[in-house]
Amino acid sequence: MVGLQRRMNHSLQFRLSIWLAGCLVMVTLGGVAMSFGLAFHEANEFQDDLLRQVAALVDYQHLSQTPRNAKSVMTGDDDSRVIIQMLMQRSADEVSDQGDSALALPHDLPDGVQTITIGAVDWRVFIKPLDNGVRVAVSQPTSVRNEIAKDSALRTLIPLLILLPLLIILVGILIKQMFRPVRSLALSLDTRPEQELGLLDESELPQEIKPFVAAINRLLSRVERSVNTQRRFVADAAHELRSPLTALSLQAERLSEADMPMAARERVITLRQGMARTQALINQLLALARIQEGKPNRHTSVSLQRIIRLVLEDLIPQAEQKKIDVGMANDVDISIAADEMELKILVKNLVDNAIRYTPKNGRIDMSIDVTEGLATLLIVDNGPGIQEDDRQRVFDAFFRVLGNEQAGSGLGLSIVKTAADNMGAAIELGHANPYPPYGLSVAVKFKQFSAPPSAKS
Repeated sequence: MVGLQRRMNHSLQFRLSIWLAGCLVMVTLGGVAMSFGLAFHEANEFQDDLLRQVAALVDYQHLSQTPRNAKSVMTGDDDSRVIIQMLMQRSADEVSDQGDSALALPHDLPDGVQTITIGAVDWRVFIKPLDNGVRVAVSQPTSVRNEIAKDSALRTLIPLLILLPLLIILVGILIKQMFRPVRSLALSLDTRPEQELGLLDESELPQEIKPFVAAINRLLSRVERSVNTQRRFVADAAHELRSPLTALSLQAERLSEADMPMAARERVITLRQGMARTQALINQLLALARIQEGKPNRHTSVSLQRIIRLVLEDLIPQAEQKKIDVGMANDVDISIAADEMELKILVKNLVDNAIRYTPKNGRIDMSIDVTEGLATLLIVDNGPGIQEDDRQRVFDAFFRVLGNEQAGSGLGLSIVKTAADNMGAAIELGHANPYPPYGLSVAVKFKQFSAPPSAKS
């Protein structure tokens, strides 16, 4: 009952279905009652007409020899008989002798159709006067008439009672169909990329939903303006900080070449390291701001193998410092429909993270796998990996796993996720090994790609 009440309060479709079903039941029951009453009345009128027809068919000449005896017309059992008898004009002291089957009808009954009670049994009697002063009485038990009328009325109502459940089911189906645009609208919103803030198409929607969609579009417009303002601020701030920070880095580099005490030199080294981290953060902010623009018209066909070679040329010195073996497990190549700079940023951030978190003398394997309708870039390392609880949050900007001692900005995977969304790609994280060190397996799955014959084979 609590679940039903909660559904009634929160589901417009359910409430509408319940109210319409209730109205249909009430109206149908009212119609059934009215139809039953009318059918019952009509059936009784029809029985009265039958009594009149029987009276009209009586030929008094044929009954002259037994004018006082009753005649029973048997139709079915004894309860359904129709009794015909003559009512004679007689004096008050005359003895009535109309036979065993005659009804004790009073002789002062008026002409026409009437209901009388004889021996605790109700009878419907039609009395018709004849030309010679004798009156004919045609009688029938009311129980028989009522049973016939009830059967006739029920036969009229059965189709209505059978069609009522079908009508309720049909109304439920129609309501569900009418709410389909709402479900389609919700599905389109759920499947939108995070960076997509364009207006919803309201041309195919019902008039009742358009004001709601128009309000959502106005909200999306305000959100888009706010997000664009924030992005421009981040990009402008990063650009403004980049030049003075570069100048400070050059000054610190020159300062490190000067003669100074060992304590001062150590502080200069720490200063340069802090400037390097700040410069890396600014570069990441600029890359994130650029990728978040997400303009599909910049997409071209880009060789993934070529992008990997360019990334490795930049990051191999970093891997050699830690004596990490980085290489491709196969030579399959595919062409990705993407912006070349975005694809390079995506691959570079993934490889940079792998090098950063893989211990010395570790190993990083990369491979490209092509299946029907899907191409996968797989990067596997033997580092600490990412726990399952953190695999969704690591794509948030500035999020860092607790206990992580590696230096970083927390923007790398956020940039990767944004770039993948722009390309229509999906990212899956998992363990590379079932036991510690678990390592990290990153699979980037591309849907928009083309593969040369050698890769397909």
